[in-house]
Amino acid sequence: MAGHSKFKNIMHRKGAQDKKRSSLFSKLSREITVAAKMGMPDPDMNPRLRAAVNAAKAQSMPKDNIQRAIDKASKGDAENYEEVRYEGYGPAGIAIIVEALTDNRNRTATNVRTAFAKNGGNLGASGAVSHGFERLGLIEYPGSVGDEDKVLEAAIEAGAEDVESDADSHSVWTSVENLHEVARELEKVLGEAEGVKLAWKPNLTVDVDADTVSTLMKLVDTLEDDDDVQTVWGNYAISDEVMETLG
Repeated sequence: MAGHSKFKNIMHRKGAQDKKRSSLFSKLSREITVAAKMGMPDPDMNPRLRAAVNAAKAQSMPKDNIQRAIDKASKGDAENYEEVRYEGYGPAGIAIIVEALTDNRNRTATNVRTAFAKNGGNLGASGAVSHGFERLGLIEYPGSVGDEDKVLEAAIEAGAEDVESDADSHSVWTSVENLHEVARELEKVLGEAEGVKLAWKPNLTVDVDADTVSTLMKLVDTLEDDDDVQTVWGNYAISDEVMETLG
């Protein structure tokens, strides 16, 4: 197990997650509703729903909003969202995977294709880049839960596969099958996680230079700002020095 990674495999500009609250809550609600519709409306009986609810709580989403999203599925008045994955290349050939929940595939595909085209990239066919990633479970904790050694020890005991830590956060990687079991074990030691989800982890990462980083971050921001897009994954790593060039 690797206890430390100098740069996170999946990195984003600091503050990029501080989106407009309404847009963020809308995406969280959509995931909760889809998760509740696909399984039991009880988070304790539905691992995906539990993960979605935990993610919403981590973003301080009000309990009423969370319950409303669950009830929407239970009452059968939820939109029929489809899970769609897009794959493509960003500037400098960086591999990008986009996951969306949409009620209009044509709209979403057009928006994603346009985002790539206007920001130094191009949308590829299904499977174009995913072969360079592993489908894994990801459990995220803030750095405040403990130091690297504490989290690494807890992760080993819980049956995790890998840990990446820095001053701000800990990323615990698991197999897809063991994700929720490992998350339950970690919760006993570290408390509730900030995020429990399926993720795409690149087998190799590309160091982004100062000439590329601005265009890449604009592409990622444009994709993440789309209401239908839930997550954006990439095989890029950005050093602190290059991050500073963004201002």
